Amino acid sequence: MKNFSLFLSFTFLFLCPFLSQADVPELSREPPRPIVFVPHDGSKSDPQQVHVSLAGKDHMRVTYITEDKKVESVVEYGKQPGKYDRKTTGESTSYKYFFYHSGKIHHVKIGPLEPNTTYYYMCGCNGPEFSFKTPPSSFPVEFAIVGDLGQTEWTAATLAQIKSQDYDVFLLPGDLSYADTNQPLWDSFGRLVEPLASKRPWMVTQGNHEIEFFPIIEHTTFKSYNSRWLMPYTESLSESNLYYSFDVAGVHTVMLGSYTDFDCDSDQYQWLQADLAKVDRKTTPWVIVLLHAPWYNTNEAHEGEGESMREAMESLLFNARVDVVFAGHVHAYERFKRVYNNKADQCGPIHITIGDGGNREGLATSFKKPPSPLSVFRESSFGHGRLKVIDGKRAHWSWHRNNDSNTLLADEVWLESLSSSSSCWSSSQSHDEL
Repeated sequence: MKNFSLFLSFTFLFLCPFLSQADVPELSREPPRPIVFVPHDGSKSDPQQVHVSLAGKDHMRVTYITEDKKVESVVEYGKQPGKYDRKTTGESTSYKYFFYHSGKIHHVKIGPLEPNTTYYYMCGCNGPEFSFKTPPSSFPVEFAIVGDLGQTEWTAATLAQIKSQDYDVFLLPGDLSYADTNQPLWDSFGRLVEPLASKRPWMVTQGNHEIEFFPIIEHTTFKSYNSRWLMPYTESLSESNLYYSFDVAGVHTVMLGSYTDFDCDSDQYQWLQADLAKVDRKTTPWVIVLLHAPWYNTNEAHEGEGESMREAMESLLFNARVDVVFAGHVHAYERFKRVYNNKADQCGPIHITIGDGGNREGLATSFKKPPSPLSVFRESSFGHGRLKVIDGKRAHWSWHRNNDSNTLLADEVWLESLSSSSSCWSSSQSHDEL
């Protein structure tokens, strides 16, 4: 039955293009590379697809899946290998999608934990030992950022390059597995990213490929995503796993949902307004936002798709003096000047598109000409970015082109937090237009 389900899922994926929520006009793209399907080599009781995420102050959530439904939702952990002096019981869930039945999905929130500390842990009282390192409580702190990851040979190369240099938190602005209703690809993706996601917290938000709406048969959107990638939405007083926030050191990070209601009467809008109002820029000088569909984009791919969300929410981000907005969706890299309302503004956030992780659809190579004066750097290549926040005023952003076996620094800029700009809390200036 399992093999039949896998075959049927693949058949629907490749023979029924209407199933994908990401259909776009044909564009000139670099050829994609084959999907890397990672099988499970352990027993049914062995934990697989292990990943950790931040879950409120001083806590982490450990997520793992077992084929054996009798395995307990338990995590044992400690500061020394093989010596676990703490044990926490969590919760579990599962779901059905057409003929597919997921394994038992375990979510265990552990803590309180010490900052900048390595913990060793075992899931479900069985299987191998894992370890993770908690983020620091003060600067410096470094984020690895990549969108539209997928699970191709490009993805594997990008992950290897990210792994080659340490970081504290992984941020992913949507489009994770590219399963597109083919549920076994969710399992494969979890196994592919486990070597990284089990060691550092992965914080994600949804993209269009997570919607997985199936006409007539499956009307519940984001079923797989919400079951597998539980984020700290309750801890940040959100009512939806599709948008939430968290703090790391002196950085407040907001994850927004491009594919749930965002107008001024929506729950997301009201939550965002309240969340930003609570940020104390003296203790949390940096504020960054991640979402999937970019608000600023000079590529022909997905042109204008983030416009309605920008019109609804941009003033909230501008008035809160958000420092940087990261987006995915467009399979290329692009960095803009500080901008607000389609004009250069020294008090607006820098917008960066980083949707070039390694997806199966290839790259979006058709940039509009002539270039906008707001666009500083743009390139259609796979890669990843790093934001290293040095202190309350300075941060370094770098984008690393994926050049097969090597990672090449292709774009970088020093940033100054808007919290340190006295002029931005009383006025703004506008210049170039998109």
